[in-house]
Amino acid sequence: MDDATALMLNHVRAALPASGAHGFDHTLRVVRLAEAIGAREGADMAVLIPAAIFHDIARPVEEETGAPHEEAGARMAEAYLCSISYPADLVPGIFHAIRAHRYSSGVDPGTLEARVLSDADNLDAMGAVGIARTFMQAGEKGGGILDATDHIRAKLVNLRGRMYTDTAREIAGKRHALLVAFLNALDDEVRGP
Repeated sequence: MDDATALMLNHVRAALPASGAHGFDHTLRVVRLAEAIGAREGADMAVLIPAAIFHDIARPVEEETGAPHEEAGARMAEAYLCSISYPADLVPGIFHAIRAHRYSSGVDPGTLEARVLSDADNLDAMGAVGIARTFMQAGEKGGGILDATDHIRAKLVNLRGRMYTDTAREIAGKRHALLVAFLNALDDEVRGP
């Protein structure tokens, strides 16, 4: 890890809770997924990795003010990257990838790096980790099992069809199968013997 990456990680770590549905642990998983997908897809890592590190930095801002975290986070990343003299020609691509990463933002990920970040973020919402995060998020909002499973049915089972890269589609197939198996098992248990 280079010095700039370490500085970015420390900066984002200070802004986010250590864990939670959108805590720093989520950021680290998204960074790892982005690295793996980006390497196979030929992404520019000098754009992709900072975008992955900063993608959720403004989650606390969104919770406090309602401002979309992808918009606020892109601005926060831009300001921070300029403050550490990150190569100025790379900052617009990072800004775009952060703005476009959110499932519901309506911003089309127009670059490979933006598509990889979107895929990595969506993949962390699928599979076993996605199930765990969904229940954490329901609990954080005072919800229960029904709230979590409604979210899985309404959003997470649709993520497989939203993948942009071949690498992510491959990973999503396995994670989607686990989501479906979990919902089927839960339905069986709720209905009872």
